[in-house]
Amino acid sequence: MTRIGRILTNIIFIGIFSLSANAQRAKYWLFFTDKDLNAKASISAKCIENRRNLGLSVSQVSDLPVNEKYISLLKGMDIQPLIKSKWLNAISANISPNQIDEIKKLSFIKRIIPIDSKLVLSKTNTRLKTEDDLRVDFVMKQIGIESFLQYGLDGKGVTIGVIDAGFFGANDTQTLKHLFDKNLILGVKDYVNPKKIDFFGERETSSDFHGTEVLNAITGRNTKENYQLGLATKANFYLARTDSGNKEFRGEEDNWMAAMEWMDSLGVRLINTSLGYAKGFSNPKESYSPEQMDGKTSVIAKAAQMAVEEKGMIVVVSAGNEGDDRSWQIISTPADVEGVIAVGATNELGMKMGYSSIGPEFLAYNKPNVSCYSLFGTSLAAPVITGFVSCLLQLNPRLSTKEIKNILEKSANLYPFANNFVGNGVPNGKKAIDLANNIETKNFTKTIEVSEGEKQVEIPLPTKDVVVVFNKKSPTQVISQDSFRSKYNFILLKRNPQVKQTTVICKEEVIEVIWK
Repeated sequence: MTRIGRILTNIIFIGIFSLSANAQRAKYWLFFTDKDLNAKASISAKCIENRRNLGLSVSQVSDLPVNEKYISLLKGMDIQPLIKSKWLNAISANISPNQIDEIKKLSFIKRIIPIDSKLVLSKTNTRLKTEDDLRVDFVMKQIGIESFLQYGLDGKGVTIGVIDAGFFGANDTQTLKHLFDKNLILGVKDYVNPKKIDFFGERETSSDFHGTEVLNAITGRNTKENYQLGLATKANFYLARTDSGNKEFRGEEDNWMAAMEWMDSLGVRLINTSLGYAKGFSNPKESYSPEQMDGKTSVIAKAAQMAVEEKGMIVVVSAGNEGDDRSWQIISTPADVEGVIAVGATNELGMKMGYSSIGPEFLAYNKPNVSCYSLFGTSLAAPVITGFVSCLLQLNPRLSTKEIKNILEKSANLYPFANNFVGNGVPNGKKAIDLANNIETKNFTKTIEVSEGEKQVEIPLPTKDVVVVFNKKSPTQVISQDSFRSKYNFILLKRNPQVKQTTVICKEEVIEVIWK
């Protein structure tokens, strides 16, 4: 079996040592105090239509550009803006220590935040095939592709934005041929190398394949061989390359911001971003810590929440591949944001893959939100769910971001017994379609309370059933997971003083055992 891989990209700032402090520059966000309210916003008719349909404010201050007067003053100080963020009312720039001291004196500067960070991607590989009339990956069967096919849902009319590390070779990939034959790619932008002539044909780093694999998991289809990789085979796409890297590179959070704003201005509601930011600032004092994965500390977390709440965007994010890293383990940002859909990875049985990042205990809400099968990183789990969401939006374009999130969670196999390993579990296509159509659905779940004096409990089930068990120290926090095949027509659970609740996933139902 191919070994699970992942690319962990550490951000290392290599300065040119000089006697002059001005020779050492690092990248920062400079936040402004206000905007020119007489400036003109630049958003598309589609963007306006989306907001009206969702009952959102059409005119938003965050759509106004940053104040050009402030930018001119900074240029006079030899500070050249790299990215202008209207959402954050800020610019990014490379700044020396001496310049920071001068900038702090400016009345229009609200705050200064360093950018350099560590970007987490997952290594992608060729995936397994199953033999059927329509050949699909296991994950397509796991989420219920047959229901989407039955309803004729394929993402048609839905536009998806993919923000990633590169789309090298996408135009020569057989399973993506339909995107180019039918002109389904509406626009591309390379924020890493804006001068690149051939967006798909010029390879700069080993990560340039990453977005191509992600795109395959959203929309891949080979009509000649009747083989389908993703659900959104007729969706439209905007593609943005925001991060570049080999083994080590700088994660460009400001590029990510620019891509989000670009896509929002075009009226793109659904975003897939299979990346996340964790530790590794060039200045160790400014590095993210696990405690800062709280959905509100990082700049892109603030932006992601704005996208969800103010812009009506649906942001699907990979949970992260740090589950085996004892120094981290938890999700990265912006997967930590409450309003985004963070996606973890499971094995065939629905258990968390070892590498899949878990939700931190200190959050007031559960992460990840849902999970699905992926051998090669949460980077390939998130796009599966993105395709899933595109089908729901095709069914009902007026579904709000919150409604989409609720449908995903309520359709999943563990709902309402979500945990910090796999969230609500694996979404189900049939149940999600029913929920989107306001058809009542039933969860086959039950709760068993074990009194304090009882040391064990029998759970009846058919013989030879494979059972998955999550042992938890609280309603959502998992201590351990296990799976086994029952030898008899029951399984026996024994009391463990550390375990307060146990979730048992059987073939026909989910049972929550509460140890009193």
